[in-house]
Amino acid sequence: MIRILIAEDHQSVVDGVKLTVNNEPDMDLVGSVADGVQLVEQTAILLPDVIITDIRMPKMSGVEATREIAKRFPNIPVIAFSMFDNPEVFAQMKQAGAKGYLLKIASLVTLVEAIRVVAEGDYFFDPLLLKNALPHPELMLSQRERDIVRCIGQGKSSQEIADTLFISKDTVNTHRKNILKKIQAYGMTDLVRFALELNLEM
Repeated sequence: MIRILIAEDHQSVVDGVKLTVNNEPDMDLVGSVADGVQLVEQTAILLPDVIITDIRMPKMSGVEATREIAKRFPNIPVIAFSMFDNPEVFAQMKQAGAKGYLLKIASLVTLVEAIRVVAEGDYFFDPLLLKNALPHPELMLSQRERDIVRCIGQGKSSQEIADTLFISKDTVNTHRKNILKKIQAYGMTDLVRFALELNLEM
């Protein structure tokens, strides 16, 4: 069972999330709070499996609360669930330790997906945020890097990419790391989403 704690000062949002996650057989909303201070306090008491938090909240922002939680409870993933699509706010939450960031315009079905992904130890960032964070990504990736992203999108392994592009496997892995750094992503899930958002010919 994935135990979830939500920090949100709009009751309608809390009610919507509660109705959605409690309809999932493997999820349970164990608590809700209305500010960042309560979020940190209830995290220590409830020790949830996943936290969902707004960013703009009374007493302590979602960024500050996430930073404190990441420091004290590094194994509890935090998902930002916010209206903010500002790349700077996105970057702040990532730096604070958030494992996910989802815009409130996303469907609650997508939120359920995000919860499962971060509960498994992966990252889940809204594709729109990744796209907005890089207004001109084609200027940041070299042609070789774009070729590698295409191959990754086709499901090829590092060795298969190396064989396709006639380069070494170590070179492919180095490019992977550089690409992830350039697009401010953490893992393969983000990288594949990024490729799809750029409409690269996968």
